[in-house]
Parts: sequence; structure tokens; C-alpha cells
Amino acid sequence: MFLNRIEAGLLLAAKLKKYKNDPGIVLAVPRGGMPVAYAVAKELNFPVEVILTKKIGHPMNKEYAIGAASLTDYFVVPHENVSQEYIEQELQKIRKTLREMDTQFRGDTVPVNLKDKTVIVIDDGIATGNTLMAIIHVLRKSNPGKIIIGVPVASRSAVVKLSEVADEVVAVLIPDEFHGVGAFYEDFEQVSNEEVVAYLTKLRQLKKSV
Repeated sequence: MFLNRIEAGLLLAAKLKKYKNDPGIVLAVPRGGMPVAYAVAKELNFPVEVILTKKIGHPMNKEYAIGAASLTDYFVVPHENVSQEYIEQELQKIRKTLREMDTQFRGDTVPVNLKDKTVIVIDDGIATGNTLMAIIHVLRKSNPGKIIIGVPVASRSAVVKLSEVADEVVAVLIPDEFHGVGAFYEDFEQVSNEEVVAYLTKLRQLKKSV
């Protein structure tokens, strides 16, 4: 059980220290992944960005990820009864949201080129892994050196699934019984957009002062 996302991030950072000398970047899955990513990026002295990728949900169940989209790319696993017209409509909606997030979270900073970088994707936990599977496929198009998934807690099935597409999956806890990410935190309050901006600002200021 973790006290909160920051404590979870510090425990995760200890497991990711072997990458400290890599040319690396931490990508936070918004919004719950941001406090965890903040703690990891601070310990590794890596830059951090919010991953501007969102899942594409199935038309019959929006929570079930059939793919993911970024501002420039997308990846979809073909499903019966999912038309290209539906995909295009979802892409328009998702990219509108991503552009708003980009403006709010990135401001006037230039995105880091992921080519040949060790990219550490951080979330506060993984239940099914479907969304991250799709995100990894989108990230691969940027030709990173390595893609590492880092989380405080993950289901065993998600770790097995993601290990097939990521270079490594690092988790502090992989419990035998998994009843949702929130069950492993004492404080699992929702993270606001304003808090995400505050964490990003703190890390940018730290970088400038070094």
C-alpha cells in the first residue's frame, strides 16, 4: 500500500536508477501519472513531459481501448463493427482535446525529440494494459532507443502483455490479486490539470537552476 503517488514515485525511481546515465526522458500519462513521474524525473534528473496520447475507445464501450491517438499519429487494432468513419470522428474529438492539453501543459516549451532516447512512460498503475499497449505502438513511430514502462502497481496479466511490446516493464508491486489501482493507495484523489501544470513548472524551474 502506498501513502500517495509521490511516495509511490520515489519507490519506483529506486527501481529505475539503472537508467540514470541514459539520454532519457520521462513521459507522464495524464493526469494520475504526473505526480509519480515528477518524483521519478526529479530522482533521475530527466526532463519530463506529459504524454499527449489518448485511447480510442470501442463504440460499444468507450473504456475498452481499441487503439490510441497522438496529435500526429494513431494506432488501432482492427475490430469487427468499428468503421473507419467512427475512427475518423474519434480522432477529431481526441485531437481537439490533445491540442487543448498541449497548450495548457506545454506552453511555449519545445517538445523533446524522442529519437534514440530512453523513454520512460509513467502511470500511477495498470489494470488491463490496453491503453498503454496502444500508446507504445504510437511512440515507436518516433524511433526511441528504448521504451520502458514504469508504474508503482500493475496486474500480472498487464505486465505479461506489455512485456511483449515494451523493452522493459518495471513495477514496484505485482500483486497476486488485483482489484483496481486505487486499492493500493491510501490517498488516490483525482489529479487536476492545475496540479499537472504545477508539477511541470517545478521541474522546469529545477532544470533552470542546475
